[in-house]
Amino acid sequence: MSILIGVGVVTTVTVVYLGKKGWQALHKAVGITPGVLTYQDYDAPLSLSRLSLSTIKWQQLDLNNKHLQSLSEQQLRQLKRIDEKVNHYQRYQKALQAQHKMPELTETQFVLHKLLHTRLPEMLASHYHLVNVNINAHNVSNDKKAEASALLQSVLDNIEQRLDNLLEQMDTQQLQDLRVMKNYINSHDS
Repeated sequence: MSILIGVGVVTTVTVVYLGKKGWQALHKAVGITPGVLTYQDYDAPLSLSRLSLSTIKWQQLDLNNKHLQSLSEQQLRQLKRIDEKVNHYQRYQKALQAQHKMPELTETQFVLHKLLHTRLPEMLASHYHLVNVNINAHNVSNDKKAEASALLQSVLDNIEQRLDNLLEQMDTQQLQDLRVMKNYINSHDS
C-alpha cells in the first residue's frame, strides 16, 4: 500500500512539474512572459496629462505631441480614429501595389493627403499657439478659444468624413471586383 501511495505522490509531482514546464515553454514559444501581461483599457481616457508624450504612437500621422496638449479628450480620440483609418487605407494601397495594381491618384485622395499631412499639423499648431502660447499674455478671450476649438473640431470632422467616404468607396470597389470575377467565372461554366 505504501508503494502505491509513493508512486501516486511521485506521479503527481512529476505531472505538476512537467505541466508547469510545458506551460512556460508554450508561453516562451509564443513570445509572452507568464504573469507579466498588462491590461490596456482602450476606453480609458487618452488625456496627455496621464500619458507621457512619448507613449502616444501614431501609425500614419506625423503630429507634434506638444500641439496635442490643448486638445480635448474627444478630439484626441478622434485623431486616434483618423490615424487608424489612414493606416487601414495605407495597408489597402500597399496590398494593391503588391498585386502590381497601381491605382490612379484621384482628386479626393490628393486633397485628403494634403489635409492629413500638411493642413492638419498646421491647424494643430495654430490652435496650440492660440490657446496655450497667448495664455501668458492674456491676449485671447474665451470666445476666441472656443471658436478655435470649434474650427479645429470642424476640420477633424471633415477629415474623418472624407476618410469614411474614401474607405466606403474602397469597399464598394472591392465588392464590385468580386462581382465581376463571379460573373466572369459563371459565364465560363457552360
